[in-house]
Amino acid sequence: MAKLTEEMIIEKLKSIEDPELRIGLVDLGLIYNVELSDNGGVVIDMSLTSPGCPYGEAFRTKVQSAVKEIKGVSEVNVNLVFDPPWDPKEMASDTAKDELGIW
Repeated sequence: MAKLTEEMIIEKLKSIEDPELRIGLVDLGLIYNVELSDNGGVVIDMSLTSPGCPYGEAFRTKVQSAVKEIKGVSEVNVNLVFDPPWDPKEMASDTAKDELGIW
């Protein structure tokens, strides 16, 4: 069995899109941190485009479900954090910036 890596987690999360923006959470820069434990536990800190985003709990559930599908993952905890506040100019990928028109 391949060793669980942060890259594996990020790759899995690339498929989850913000339904309003139609851009992935990873490209938006909303995945802040991924921590792995030796026993297959995963802790993810993620943010939202705004604290009032109506999809917060849905995103948390989707992220948790997607990561649980990865072989070797035993447990997933997803923390919604707002520090630092999300800033698309600083955190979004070039692809997302193109889509959002924020150069």
